[in-house]
Amino acid sequence: MTEQSPEFAGLAALVTGGASGIGLATARLLAARGARVAVLDRDEGMEGFKAAQESADLYPVVADVTDDAAVRAAVAEAARAMGRLDIVVNNAGIGAAGTVEDNDDDEWHRVLDVNVLGMVRTTRAALPLLRQAARERGQAAIVNTCSVAAIAGLPQRALYSASKGAVYSLTLAMAADYVAEGIRVNCVHPGTADTPWVSRLLDAAPDPAAERAALNARQPMGRLVSADEVAAAIAYLASPLAGATTGTALAVDGGMQGLRTRPRPA
Repeated sequence: MTEQSPEFAGLAALVTGGASGIGLATARLLAARGARVAVLDRDEGMEGFKAAQESADLYPVVADVTDDAAVRAAVAEAARAMGRLDIVVNNAGIGAAGTVEDNDDDEWHRVLDVNVLGMVRTTRAALPLLRQAARERGQAAIVNTCSVAAIAGLPQRALYSASKGAVYSLTLAMAADYVAEGIRVNCVHPGTADTPWVSRLLDAAPDPAAERAALNARQPMGRLVSADEVAAAIAYLASPLAGATTGTALAVDGGMQGLRTRPRPA
C-alpha cells in the first residue's frame, strides 16, 4: 500500500488575521496538513509572526486590510514566496459591543471597513491567482469567517452583527459569481469563541467570571468554542475533499444556531 499524501500537499493558502486566535489556529492546521501558508496580519510583533519566522511552512506578510495598496502588495508577495495561491481564508476582523445608540458613525465605518471591505480587498487582490489555480487543478477555495451573530439576534452586538450579516450575504453572492470558474466560496459561523478579543471583553466586564459563565451558558454545549474547532471547520471547507461544497455556512457554535434547550440546573 502506498502512503497517502497530506490533504493539502502542493497547495498554498493565505490567512488574514493569521497571527492570533482563529487565524493562527487555521494557519497552523493547514500547514500541518501539507499546505504552505502565508500569515497576513498588521502587527509584526504578534505571536503568529514569530511562529511563522520559525516555520518553513508559514510565511509572514504584513498588511492592514483597510489599506487596498498594502493588501495587493501582500498578496503578491505571498504568491511570489509560495509560487501559487489556491486558498484564501478571510479571517481578519474586529469586534464591537453596544446597541445602535452606543457607537458613532466613525466606529460603524471602522468596523465595516475591516470586517466587510477587508474581505473584499483581499479577495479582489487574490482572484487572478485563484482563477489560475482553478484552471490548473480544477478548483480553488475561499473561506470567510462569519459569526452566529449574522443570523441570531444577540444583545449588545448591533454593529458587529450587521457586519457579519454582510459577510454572510457576501459569501453567498461570491459563491454564485465564481462557481462557474471553479472557485468555491463558503463561510463558518462560530459561536462565542475563546479568542484574545473575547478575553479582552471579559477582562473589561465588571464581573469577568460572571460574564464568562453567561457566555458559556448561552451555548447549548455549555462552553465557549475553541479556536482549534473553528480552524478544523475552515480546513474542511478549504479542502479539495469538499469539492462539491460552495455557498455554505458551517456552524461551529455549540448548538446555538439550531437548538432550543432547557436551562441546565444550577
